[in-house]
Amino acid sequence: MSLLEDLQWRYATKKMDGTKVPQEKLDYILEAARLAPSSSGLQQYKMIVISDKALLKKIQGIAYNQTQIIDCSHLLVWIAWDGYSDERITGVFNAMMDERGLPHDTMDDYKSVILNLYETKGQEWQAHHAAKQSYISFAMAIAAAAEQKVDATPMEGFIPEKLDELLNLKGSGYKSTVILPLGYRETENDWLVNMKKVRTPKEAFITEMTIADVAELAETAAGLDLNTIIKK
Repeated sequence: MSLLEDLQWRYATKKMDGTKVPQEKLDYILEAARLAPSSSGLQQYKMIVISDKALLKKIQGIAYNQTQIIDCSHLLVWIAWDGYSDERITGVFNAMMDERGLPHDTMDDYKSVILNLYETKGQEWQAHHAAKQSYISFAMAIAAAAEQKVDATPMEGFIPEKLDELLNLKGSGYKSTVILPLGYRETENDWLVNMKKVRTPKEAFITEMTIADVAELAETAAGLDLNTIIKK
């Protein structure tokens, strides 16, 4: 089955049946998440995997009591850097150079460029930037789960500060960003399972653009709303 067919099959599962995901399928999903690209190759995030029901029950309470948290096989929690520093970036680049058999100073010029850029943005921007990288890994895990016919429910519906406290992240330099319950759909009790998948039509979703289009839009943008501009 192709990836597109797998993505047609998947949906944000609303009710899971508690069945355990086989280890080999879980490992495949985790590896896909690990192999995801990230800005400057820094991999500014890590993942916590939780299957302990007592801990899941505590998390459910800070995730608006969503049943998938307690009914899932495993809960994946992405945590990302709370900011950038010379020490963190140097550590990643040094490890990268060690793996590639290159001197540690190979990427010093590039490291200086990104440190100078990030420092001016402030820590709030830095944390947000790092969090965005975790979403790339998150998306890869969702696609890999679909390939393995494992159901998944993307979730931002939790209180990050409380999850950070529960998982003892405070002072670790990491903050929770997004979570993903994995398991299997309970078809008899999931109201969404037989609903048609609805996405924006391709014609409305995709706009092909040339340099001439950019110039025309620049000339006509004044006074036009975004929808009018895109339709031109």
